[in-house]
Amino acid sequence: MKIPSSIWTLLIGIVLTLASLWYGQNHGLLPTAATDEATLVDGLFNTMMIVSTGIFLLVEGVLIYCAFRYRQRPGDNEDGPPIEGNVPLEILWTAIPAIIVLGISVYSFEVYNDIGGFDPHSIHEAPMTQESMTMPGTAIAATLSDTPPSTEPNLNQEKSDEAMQDPATAAVRNSDQIPQLRNAPGVGSVAPTLGASPENKGKAPQMVINVTGLQYAWIFTYPETGVTTGEMHIPVGREVRLNMTANDVIHAFWVPEFRLKQDVIPGRQSEIRFTPRIAGAYSLICAELCGPYHGAMNTQVVVETQEAYDQWMQEQLVASRETLNQAVAVNPAGLSPDEFLAPYTKEMGIHPKMLHQVHH
Repeated sequence: MKIPSSIWTLLIGIVLTLASLWYGQNHGLLPTAATDEATLVDGLFNTMMIVSTGIFLLVEGVLIYCAFRYRQRPGDNEDGPPIEGNVPLEILWTAIPAIIVLGISVYSFEVYNDIGGFDPHSIHEAPMTQESMTMPGTAIAATLSDTPPSTEPNLNQEKSDEAMQDPATAAVRNSDQIPQLRNAPGVGSVAPTLGASPENKGKAPQMVINVTGLQYAWIFTYPETGVTTGEMHIPVGREVRLNMTANDVIHAFWVPEFRLKQDVIPGRQSEIRFTPRIAGAYSLICAELCGPYHGAMNTQVVVETQEAYDQWMQEQLVASRETLNQAVAVNPAGLSPDEFLAPYTKEMGIHPKMLHQVHH
């Protein structure tokens, strides 16, 4: 009994669909999804894997079938039949990819919006002056250098001033030496921001941490307690806002398990908000080439229970007080930090200028 081609097409379509759905959900290509935002990104990634797997199997299957079915047999030296084209088929294989791309684009925008990446109220034209209107090209140059007068508030300066109210943050940042540039969305010159997810819109974050990037370390300060560390600890289930800037060159805050990456730029106050869900220690990587020791600029983000976080914070507070008392006892002469640490930094091979940069 000969099976009709329509039945074969249906069976092959079912097999391809099931195989694509299975692999799209079981590819194992992504690390643990440790935040609420990660699950949204994973849903988009899995959808693209399902679509791409189906297309790959279909196209490669047709190629293999045609290569075998229409191969040249021994003794067959004739030319193949001339085929001018098939308009309905060409329309079909053009329309289907177009619909797929459009659907993925809409889905991508929805995910980007859900993780707080789009704020329609923040879009406005870059400030224009009479000079920039009469001299084409000067608007962009002037905006990037922050020279044109403007009545718009300097949001970067406001955020920097707010962060610098914390003494611990002021001790590690050199924002007084780096001018805080104005945002200019019209020319794409802005401080990158990933805001709150839809359910947290309009709500204050439950936890704020100031992050400072410098060659080649991450420094975290907790304004609520004044603690400064080189390793970030956060409790499970509390939304965190990171206020980030750099002291020297561009860095990038990237935790693969969080599915979030944000540039950390001198003169701009980057912001990122997320809610951790799975406890564990995750690698924090600088994803922007920042110098010869870029590969060594990494640390850990520890997500833990609220009880473990409270205990860690108490340990940091006790350790900071003990360190201060020891410093006072060992340095009774009242030497400056540079003078007091000079013998030790020399033994460790640390240049005094680097110590001065970290301090300021």
